[in-house]
Amino acid sequence: MRKALRGVLSLALLIGTVSATGATAGAATAAEPAAGAAGAPATADIKDRILAIPGMSLIEEKPYPGYRFFVLNYTQPVDHRNPRKGTFQQRLTLLHKDTSRPTVFFTSGYGLNTSPRRSEPTAIIDGNQVSMEYRFFTPSRPAPADWTKLDIWQAASDQHRIHRALKKIYDRKWISTGGSKGGMTATYYERFYPRDMDGVVAYVAPNDIDNNEDSAYDAFLDNVGTEECRDKLNGVQREALVRRDALSAKYAEFAAANNYTFTTVGSLDRAFEAVVLDYTWAFWQYSMVADCGTIPDAKTATDQELWNTVNDISGFSFYTDQGLAPYTPYYYQAGTELGSPDVAQSHLDGLSRYGYQPPRNFVPREIPMKFKKNAMKDVDHWVRNNARQMMFVNGENDPWSAEPFRLGKGARDSFVHTVPGANHGARIDGLPAEQRAAATASILKWAGVAPATVQQDEAKAKRLTKADARLDKQELEREPALRP
Repeated sequence: MRKALRGVLSLALLIGTVSATGATAGAATAAEPAAGAAGAPATADIKDRILAIPGMSLIEEKPYPGYRFFVLNYTQPVDHRNPRKGTFQQRLTLLHKDTSRPTVFFTSGYGLNTSPRRSEPTAIIDGNQVSMEYRFFTPSRPAPADWTKLDIWQAASDQHRIHRALKKIYDRKWISTGGSKGGMTATYYERFYPRDMDGVVAYVAPNDIDNNEDSAYDAFLDNVGTEECRDKLNGVQREALVRRDALSAKYAEFAAANNYTFTTVGSLDRAFEAVVLDYTWAFWQYSMVADCGTIPDAKTATDQELWNTVNDISGFSFYTDQGLAPYTPYYYQAGTELGSPDVAQSHLDGLSRYGYQPPRNFVPREIPMKFKKNAMKDVDHWVRNNARQMMFVNGENDPWSAEPFRLGKGARDSFVHTVPGANHGARIDGLPAEQRAAATASILKWAGVAPATVQQDEAKAKRLTKADARLDKQELEREPALRP
């Protein structure tokens, strides 16, 4: 999962141990102070109550109308199975509304946005929001970094400990959410700690069950949008590789001007082809059918026009050492547990030298990697048979939604929604009216705040907050295309 693999691309002392399966809290959380034992009474200022939690410290508080917003550090064990092996500081933010309201636990699966933001579920339920930086994304990285401790169970255990610590203050219902890798993260958290949350809303979360079987992505790219648009995108890719020498010369000038290097990927040529091969995927990940008119005619385009469109959609800076460095944790996970797409792109036969390069090519060689082929199969099996109050929201035109989570006969009160025409930014508010109301009603019920009118008639469900352009801003980061 590279630049298209970029997606979307968002608290206690260390005591005891955690069970190896992660299904229960274990001694690590059972030994934490009981409610009210942290030292700050319920009548104290919310900041004092939060900072009375062992291991919690304040980085800063930022004002926002109607809320208190805190940027925090929380002491976490590097290894939840062996907490005595060291700790690190994990960043999180807290958008505080009121302790009488439900709380949303958000993560992007990447770094942390330290500006006040409100996820769609938070806006729907008018709640508080805790946002966690994923372990090993700087600055939430242990030093020295033992990369074997970067896996989905350890990250889920980070969330579990944060939830256990804050649940003493925010004791109403909790909903977990995230988009792309954040949606995957919310799902993995539910798989390992199914008793923590009262609901899960996972947006555009890919589910790569078999890393060696990616035909669903090929079928998607062969049929998405219109034939005219697909032909234009494929034509740009082909022509960019036909003019490899001329565009590579531009790339070399671009790299020299910005002091970019290519040690990790191996060469400018490998980086160049990775950017070009991301082009079609990245277009559908971030753009709409209506944007097809911006794609130039490959045969008549100048070298500069080809460069501009590939740079605008894929980004020539990404596969440099400087572009890859912030995403080393993602590529490490893609190459050890999550899997990554390998798209055939037969229209590039005879022109592509490397094909879709594996995550191993985007992680410094001094970091060892070994793929765990059963990690995603385990999660998929669990979701199909055990999902309770889980909602998956996918985009019709989003490549990542080509391999979605599916529900089996064992699922209860759970749903999969597909937003018509949507890309990687698919949201509940883009669903047809009847589906939108039903999805909104489910979230309100899970959070324990559904008005009586909604209890009687789901068609009347709507978000409990007014729109706020700044707080509700959706940020689809233009990062590696093959990265969720």
